[in-house]
Amino acid sequence: MPSQAGPAELLADLARELARLQVPWYVFGAQAVLIWGRPRLTTDVDVTVRLGDIDASALVSALQECGFGLRILATPEFVQQTRVLPLVHSASGLAVDVVLAGPGLEDEFLARAVVVDIDGMPIPVISAEDLIVTKILAGRSKDIDDIRGVLAERGDRVDVGQVRRTLGILETALGQSDLLPIFDDELKRSRAPSHRP
Repeated sequence: MPSQAGPAELLADLARELARLQVPWYVFGAQAVLIWGRPRLTTDVDVTVRLGDIDASALVSALQECGFGLRILATPEFVQQTRVLPLVHSASGLAVDVVLAGPGLEDEFLARAVVVDIDGMPIPVISAEDLIVTKILAGRSKDIDDIRGVLAERGDRVDVGQVRRTLGILETALGQSDLLPIFDDELKRSRAPSHRP
């Protein structure tokens, strides 16, 4: 991945502290799109963590000691409702949303995360397949564009079966039937001769 001093510095500081705390985590969202898809202008940093034996307030305290601060007053009620710790990295000035993983799907995402070298630091990143799933769930036009970027860049390296299995589980769990068709449409589009790079 090309160097991005701000996000790379933020991720390195976060990686060191989460390793010290033995907290599993992964990068998702826009930074993951930069790794698996087409580059696009962004400074958003989103990560998911599995707290385990540490609670949210202890995690915030530890991160504050290594250069992160809360962007807003995150009361225990706010954290419980949103499951997000909205932080800012003082050295880079960049915002980072730390999402607290729930049971189930996010555990699978954690298990399938891929370690990527970002400016010499090993960083766990959501897999390309799971990134596609999260983008289909979000469903905004920019998310569909991100899916197209991943399919264009990764091509036949995307495990289509894995994406389809995860989306099938989600359709059953959510009582929906529109997730797999979105993926199938984008996959067909990416394989059409006029859309190949």
